[in-house]
Amino acid sequence: MNVKEEIAAIRERNARVELDKAWETSWTRRAVIVLFTYLLLVIFFYSAHLPRPWVNAIVPSIAFLLSTLTLPFFKKLWTRKRTRSSRR
Repeated sequence: MNVKEEIAAIRERNARVELDKAWETSWTRRAVIVLFTYLLLVIFFYSAHLPRPWVNAIVPSIAFLLSTLTLPFFKKLWTRKRTRSSRR
């Protein structure tokens, strides 16, 4: 490979990586996971003959969403602690 081809390949890879990062933090991804979690829980609750599966499946689905919203905060704390300890 010549230098121009290598640079083009690196740029393509970087674009894919950036797109993957954007997907990991996107609201679309979170919404899809919450929806699938909700539907799976409804099916489980319904098959387990639990009362009001459509309503009771909301709580764990919302809990998952809230956990994804708090993770960036805790990641920042963890990152700060790790970078401070690595400087010593």
